[in-house]
Amino acid sequence: MSFLIAVAALVFLMFVAYRGFSVILFAPVAALLAVLLTDPSAVPPIFTGLFMDKMVGFVKLYFPVFLLGAVFGKVIELSGFSKSIVAAVIRIVGRQRAMLAIVLVGALLTYGGVSLFVVVFAIYPFAAEMFRQSDIPKRLIPGTIALGAFTFTMDSLPGTPQIQNIIPTTFFKTDTWAAPILGTLGAAFILVVGLSYLEWRRRQAAAAGEGYGDDHINEPEPVGEKGLAHPAIAILPLIVVGVMNKVFTSLVAGIYGTTHEVRLEGMAKPLVTDVSSVAAIWAVQGALLVGILTVLAFAWRPVTQRFAEGTKAAIGGALLASMNTASEYGFGAVIAALPGFLVIRDALRSIPDPLINEAISVTALAGITGSASGGMSIALAAMADQFIEGANAAGIPLEVLHRVASMASGGMDTLPHNGAVITLLAVTGLTHRQAYGDIFAITCTKTAAVFVVIGVYYLTGIT
Repeated sequence: MSFLIAVAALVFLMFVAYRGFSVILFAPVAALLAVLLTDPSAVPPIFTGLFMDKMVGFVKLYFPVFLLGAVFGKVIELSGFSKSIVAAVIRIVGRQRAMLAIVLVGALLTYGGVSLFVVVFAIYPFAAEMFRQSDIPKRLIPGTIALGAFTFTMDSLPGTPQIQNIIPTTFFKTDTWAAPILGTLGAAFILVVGLSYLEWRRRQAAAAGEGYGDDHINEPEPVGEKGLAHPAIAILPLIVVGVMNKVFTSLVAGIYGTTHEVRLEGMAKPLVTDVSSVAAIWAVQGALLVGILTVLAFAWRPVTQRFAEGTKAAIGGALLASMNTASEYGFGAVIAALPGFLVIRDALRSIPDPLINEAISVTALAGITGSASGGMSIALAAMADQFIEGANAAGIPLEVLHRVASMASGGMDTLPHNGAVITLLAVTGLTHRQAYGDIFAITCTKTAAVFVVIGVYYLTGIT
């Protein structure tokens, strides 16, 4: 019975998310209903002492990253740099290679630190124009954008400042550059297989005589290229974020060590910080701040003219995204405390290999919650110690655990109820019936890449 209660709570949350209800509201409802069915008297203390504690703890750690990432993406948009980058890639790759161009632009923007939600809005007008000129079916746009923005630059490539690559650092005491060779190989697998699939789908449509199509909704106005910044200037802030992330990662460790103590005159006792658990977060925050300042240095006037209104939307998006994930994090902590979860955990423990165990656990929970960061947070909060113990016993570096967890989180997370998928389809004016099949194929490719990376590690031992 306890197992069914835990599963029912997970299914209920997945269902309400699929139906479009807010997980900020329904994650605590689902968690507390499960507690109510287990031990009614425990509901108030579990809500206050466990759910809220974990939820607030997540916000404390990660909200600055969400906020700075959203602001950085917005100033990139306000400055016109995103349009300049898109136009430059199109000129280099050629309009006849529309799919490759859109994937590369998505990869550049997300690896540079722009939120994937911002990337969807930034890329779609260009994708629609290129697909229309090349007479490629519009229904293939979501899958193409998903490959560029939701996959290898989100969690595979080393150093990416996306939240899915940051969360494991606090559990494994690693940094965002963990297992760089494995991550790069995984990214190459996803890119090659994903592009091959999309090209196959394009040829299928061309053979059937299917073109861009008519009577679409949410069709954007044609995109002009007048007045855009030089591409070298436009891409500079993205390069700065990547470089400074690496620089700050080394500087933080060198300046603060593994622990740091601060005592100001007004403090009753010293503040001791476990720097090893927050070094990667500090590094990303610093890099994003420098990236924002770089944009302002080159595009002060266009950014400041619309900064007030633009950042309102960015901050609202950061609040919503972080609170969604934090609410799921609190939900996961409550579910992990239930007797029924012990059955699930023991079943997963029956998988002898620590990397396979971690990959299946993370991607399954990411799929159930419809959130890469939320599913990974749930899995690592409940089972990180188990993963570390298994890895230490097998002589597996924690850097490999980091990369597997990060990549697995971005596997089955993009099921139909995923927020990014829903946003992508809404922006492009398409439905699940029209375009989700290709997104799911990219999802399967991404999931397979995790196990390819695990296989490469066991065959070669490289990290």
